[in-house]
Amino acid sequence: MSESRWTLRSVPAHLEQRYVNDGWWTDATLGGRVAEWLAAAPDAEVHIHSRTRDWHGTYADVDTEARRLVALLRSKDIEAGAVVAFQIPNWREAVAAFCGLAMGGYILVPITHIYGRKEVSFILHECGAEAYISPAAYGHVDYAEIVDHAAPTSLRLHLVVGDGAQRPAPDGVRRASWEEVEACEPAAELPEPNASDIAVLAYTSGTTSDPKGAIHNHHTLLSELEHMAMWLTDRRPNLMGSPVAHATGMLGGVLGPLYVSGDIHLTDRWDPGHALEVMMAYGIGGGVGASIFLTSLLDHPNFTPEHAALMPRVGLGGAPVPAAVGQRAESLGIKIIRAYGSTEHPSVTGMEYEEPAELRHSTDGRPRPGIEMRIVDEDGRDLPAGNPGEIVTRGPELCLGYSDPELNTAFDEDGWYRTGDIGIVDEHGCLTITDRVKDIIIRGGENLSAAEIEEVVAKVPGVAEVAVVAAPDERLGEHACAVVRLLPDADPIDLAALLPHLERAGLARQKWPEGLRLVADFPRTASGKIRKVDLRAQLREGEL
Repeated sequence: MSESRWTLRSVPAHLEQRYVNDGWWTDATLGGRVAEWLAAAPDAEVHIHSRTRDWHGTYADVDTEARRLVALLRSKDIEAGAVVAFQIPNWREAVAAFCGLAMGGYILVPITHIYGRKEVSFILHECGAEAYISPAAYGHVDYAEIVDHAAPTSLRLHLVVGDGAQRPAPDGVRRASWEEVEACEPAAELPEPNASDIAVLAYTSGTTSDPKGAIHNHHTLLSELEHMAMWLTDRRPNLMGSPVAHATGMLGGVLGPLYVSGDIHLTDRWDPGHALEVMMAYGIGGGVGASIFLTSLLDHPNFTPEHAALMPRVGLGGAPVPAAVGQRAESLGIKIIRAYGSTEHPSVTGMEYEEPAELRHSTDGRPRPGIEMRIVDEDGRDLPAGNPGEIVTRGPELCLGYSDPELNTAFDEDGWYRTGDIGIVDEHGCLTITDRVKDIIIRGGENLSAAEIEEVVAKVPGVAEVAVVAAPDERLGEHACAVVRLLPDADPIDLAALLPHLERAGLARQKWPEGLRLVADFPRTASGKIRKVDLRAQLREGEL
């Protein structure tokens, strides 16, 4: 599939030269590095900790299965450069698929396994996927049904992990089983793409109802890995609960360990009790990623000082981190650092473990090496330190734009990206996120579109107007809260009354509001728009 379908932003020549001169951009490619790392440490271990699909192997095993996947795709005429989507829980096949697609020179489209019919159908159509790798079904999502009834014309292969490959496929689509991968001879020769070629199309829920596809090439993706590697000072492996198809799981759970020839430990379903058992059995840490992974361990009755000793340093990001979480962790001997970034620009700021606790707990750190950051007003003018404003950034790992070119207005001709987040920089040069221009809720590291949820709630009988905003959540960072104004003669409703409507609409469960507030009217701007910033403040202060 030709990359010309996407309109990429232009990176100013002086920035390109700077990134090359400073060593951020090289001739290395994602697939080339993955192949090198697997070959360099063939005996390093890979562990999938699962109640149902436990698996334990080595880098050599992953390398073999990854190359078999390349051979299978080639046998189905899916060649290097094609767009291949994969949506697999944290099973061994997810690791093999990620490594194989990278090594085979494909454009990877990772889709988190909790995405349902609406999101998956949109992504497959927009990216023009030629192949899609998934189970037939997992949890409450029937992936085969999505292919059967909503497959794009570009899709030619549905590769099924586990049972279900015998299910008839729609016209033009071949349904194959992962057993066919295992029967292939591993591919010996791998392609050598250009480092400027597109490597990953990463979809994230954003300010619109549909997911946004952030385009990364080998330059930007490997630059991000170099940034993340700066935090890999503690070589003790960690149990990763974020899916491989999410940026946190991909970078922290797979690429990070590969980079340092470390053991990989993944779990397919985050169960704090099971995680604590695994940590003790293997002598590994845990709790990295969104703060929910850490707090769920600390809250569990089986958590002990022995567990705390296994996790002396924990990096948190991907969702708001309440200061109380850091303070609680510190009291148990666990140092945390916070970081700020996004799918578009993964590492903007971050803390160091040697910094004072009050800075690590209350700020998101300073700009990372090579990163430029400004705080601007509504007209794009720089604001003095200590004044809140929109965060704009640029750096070597900033994506090359969106799959929808209309969204590329977020990037200017000088290479700056308007994040849509509001922040303030203190006298130490540390950033703290205070609010959002863009209308999303980050629930446990997952971006939820407020607009998408509002569309569904607005159709509930009796609802005159709805605003969905982020409410503070001690476990998840924040969750979706629906603030509703009812029609004058409507009977009051409660949260339970909303749920059947959400389910019938096919809204993914993690997007369902977990709070409901009824109001006589909303705070509004002079033009009548709902002031969500006020609603969020009222929720934080317990006034709504």
